[in-house]
Amino acid sequence: MSNVFDVLKERGYVAQVTHEEDLRQLLGEKPVTFYIGFDATAESLHLGHYVQIMVMMHLQKAGHRPLVLLGGGTTMVGDPSGKTDMRKMLTQEQIQHNALRFKAQFERFLEFGEDKACIVDNAEWLLELNYVEFLRNIGRHFSVNRMLAAECYKSRLDQGLTFLEFNYMIMQAYDFLELYRRYDCQLQMGGDDQWSNILAGYELIRKVERDNSFALTFQLLTTSEGKKMGKTESGALWLDPEKTSPYEFYQYLRNVDDRDVEKTLKLLTFVSMEDIKELCSAEGAALNRAKEVLAFEATRIVHGEEAARHAQEAARAAFSGGVSEDMPTTALNETVLKDGLDILTLLMETGLAASRSEARRLVQQGGISINDEKIAAIETVITLDYLDDGQMIIKKGKKVYHRVVAE
Repeated sequence: MSNVFDVLKERGYVAQVTHEEDLRQLLGEKPVTFYIGFDATAESLHLGHYVQIMVMMHLQKAGHRPLVLLGGGTTMVGDPSGKTDMRKMLTQEQIQHNALRFKAQFERFLEFGEDKACIVDNAEWLLELNYVEFLRNIGRHFSVNRMLAAECYKSRLDQGLTFLEFNYMIMQAYDFLELYRRYDCQLQMGGDDQWSNILAGYELIRKVERDNSFALTFQLLTTSEGKKMGKTESGALWLDPEKTSPYEFYQYLRNVDDRDVEKTLKLLTFVSMEDIKELCSAEGAALNRAKEVLAFEATRIVHGEEAARHAQEAARAAFSGGVSEDMPTTALNETVLKDGLDILTLLMETGLAASRSEARRLVQQGGISINDEKIAAIETVITLDYLDDGQMIIKKGKKVYHRVVAE
């Protein structure tokens, strides 16, 4: 039986790790309790979180116990990692609302119950701390010089780092200590941009409890050009079907760059390494089969078998010039189309363009067609005449389709 640490390394998840051989041996000997923290800064998890969820599923399948730590306390401060300015301050009510939405999403991925996955909220201990006592017992273990040298703080010194945010690393480190004491949690994991924060918790346990703990970070989900994957024109690629439809989720992954197919198959699906190697041995148009497997398998894990099948059918129908009800759709009042709607406004109404200037550029560059007819002029007015059987299909570029219906 393979060691799950070897699985994570082979599939390309592991970025940095403390005491690699010791951790590998531990994961092969007995069930290990581990955790990943998720600050409740939005109503939904997104594609970047999905990589971390995949790791949790790999470890749970191998017999280890996941702790999902919701940041009911840390979200009130805000992690400065990767940010050029301070995060938007949320109320406690907003944070708890988001945390509840996260809980519902995690139940789709992990098995919860006694000795299985568990959801914990760090508000349980952080919001009740005695500040002076916390400084004396925990703060004395942290060197300001070392903290300022950490990348998450160093990159913010020129723009300005608030004392509020400066506390974040200590709070996250304390989370690890609390989970160690309450759940015998020995391993903290997270994205590689969290290395400084995770390392602080690992060191705190060793200083306070004089016991072993481990830190591991994952490769961030980026394209071959180094850009963060999961960003669309309408924002993040969310795991909530109300924010990003299964079709949009499927289409995003179906359209990844050829250079990113193998990596994303390894990180976002459970397709075997042997099958991935075979799928990705193809070139050119033949690689589309691998992209379809990637899109279907990831959509199936996130949204279920039926939603993945509908998304795949809709994508294939759009590609062949057909129509599917699963395609992203905007309903417009028939009166609006009777009076006429300029093409730039229509592109904004459907979310195909974020602004009039972007819509103008799309039309001028020949990137927009309706029912397979190119829209050549920005002055074009869309009327009922564009409807075919009560609907029209707008195509942006070569791969993005959107249905408009009259009501």
